[in-house]
Amino acid sequence: MKFIASHSYIIIQRKIEWNEQKYIETHHQLRLFEDRILSSANEFQLEHVYDVSFRTSFLYLHTNQGVFSYLIKEDPIEFIQAFKGLKQ
Repeated sequence: MKFIASHSYIIIQRKIEWNEQKYIETHHQLRLFEDRILSSANEFQLEHVYDVSFRTSFLYLHTNQGVFSYLIKEDPIEFIQAFKGLKQ
């Protein structure tokens, strides 16, 4: 399983402590390998990922299990091009 590319994404959790609302932002990596894509919570076999797209602040993985969205701050064009290069 050879590593190809990665792209960072953010998970924001809302937490209430002592009547105070806090937002906790954690940073993660979406990692593309020759045969799979890994996130912090999911693993997708490449043959089950139909497309990768993005719009404004979200990267979308279109899979046989549905569409998974990831909040991003940077342009994911290199990650998407690497994915499309593998799918050809």
